[in-house]
Amino acid sequence: AEAAAEQLRLYRGDPGGWRGCRSTGEVAVSWRPSAEFAGNLYRGEGILPGGPREVWECIKPVAGGLRTKWDQNVKDFEVIEALSDTISICRTTTPSAFMRIISPREFVDVVVMKEYEDGTLLSAATHVEHPLCPPRPDFVRGFNYPCGCLCIPVPG
Repeated sequence: AEAAAEQLRLYRGDPGGWRGCRSTGEVAVSWRPSAEFAGNLYRGEGILPGGPREVWECIKPVAGGLRTKWDQNVKDFEVIEALSDTISICRTTTPSAFMRIISPREFVDVVVMKEYEDGTLLSAATHVEHPLCPPRPDFVRGFNYPCGCLCIPVPG
């Protein structure tokens, strides 16, 4: 979990190589080749009309959180094992997509939540195997490389 958080910190501090691919008035999505795997990294950025703690309440990775209410790509989120106040093993499920051509997915990750001195709030995750969460036959098991969300205070 700590390695995933450090990887997100490094992504944040390295602005080079990102190429814009989609943009609306609210969100800009960019990508760049990954150094960790054969594929691309994707980054979405936007400024929301609220403080970091208000935004954090909408995205923080906790059971019963708001993310399953607004994010159509997250069907369920459960904590399999809490390792500490800030680190847990979690299972996220996604619904089928594209008229059920894409099967529902499940992801089992170790997740860490952090707050930095500048007020940034972070959740970082990466794939793990856990004996209390074997693969289920009605889901395709997904694999997450280091990933996460950052809520960064913006002046004003």
